[in-house]
Amino acid sequence: MSFKPLDLTAEETLSLLNSGDIVRGQRIAWSSNATFLVHINAGRGNTLKAIYKPQSGEFPLSDFPNGTLYKRERAAFLISRRLGWPNVPITVIRDGPRGIGTMQLYVESDPRVTYFDLVDDYFEQFMYFAAFDFLINNADRKGGHCLKDKHGTIWSVDHGLAFHSAFKMRTVMLELWGKKIPEHILADIASFSEKISGASASYEEDLTNLISVPEIDALQKRADFLIHTPVIPQLDPRFNIPWPLE
Repeated sequence: MSFKPLDLTAEETLSLLNSGDIVRGQRIAWSSNATFLVHINAGRGNTLKAIYKPQSGEFPLSDFPNGTLYKRERAAFLISRRLGWPNVPITVIRDGPRGIGTMQLYVESDPRVTYFDLVDDYFEQFMYFAAFDFLINNADRKGGHCLKDKHGTIWSVDHGLAFHSAFKMRTVMLELWGKKIPEHILADIASFSEKISGASASYEEDLTNLISVPEIDALQKRADFLIHTPVIPQLDPRFNIPWPLE
C-alpha cells in the first residue's frame, strides 16, 4: 500500500486526517449520502485530499440503524488492516465542518475506470475483495467502488453498508461467484477468526465501539463459514446485485 502522499510519512498522514485544519471542500454531487472532497492544510502551501462523510449527511435507511454508516466505514478499514487486505485507504473518525464523521485518505484515480475495466487484469487481486465483501457482509459493492491509482494499486472504498447481522451482500463481482478461495487467503481469515473469538480487550473494544455485538457475532460466523467452505458463495442475481451497478 502507498501511504505517502506529498512525501508524508504514515504517521504524518494519520495526524493530518485526525486533526489537520480543513481549508476548503466541495460536495460530491452524485453521492447518495452527503460526501465531501476536502483539502487539509499540510503546510508550506500544500494540502492533503480526503473524503469526508459526516454522520449528519447520512440518508435514513429502513434496514440499517440511523447514523451508523460512518462507523461501519471505520470498522471496514480496521478489519482490512487486521487481515492485511484489501487496500482500504486510511479511514479515521473525527469532527469536521458538518460534525462527526469519517475522514478517508483520497485516492487519485480515473473515475471512468471501474471494476468492469479492471477485472480481467486483476482477477487474483479481486479474490481478496470478494472474500472481504463476504466477511463484512458488504451490501453495496458497485463497480465504481474499486479504484486504480496512478501506481497501479487497486483500492476498495465505500463500506458504509456493511456488517448487518442479516445476510445482505450485494456485489457486481459475479465473475468471482463459485470460485475456490486460495489457501493463503484462508490462512489470513483463520488467523483473523482466532483473534475475534479470543479477542483481547483492546481488539474487542475497537469493534464494539463501531458495530453491535450481534454484528460482531455474525462476522465471526461468516469467517468460520469461509474456513469450512472455502468458496466464494454462488449468490442469486435477482437479489445480490446492487443498483445502479456503477
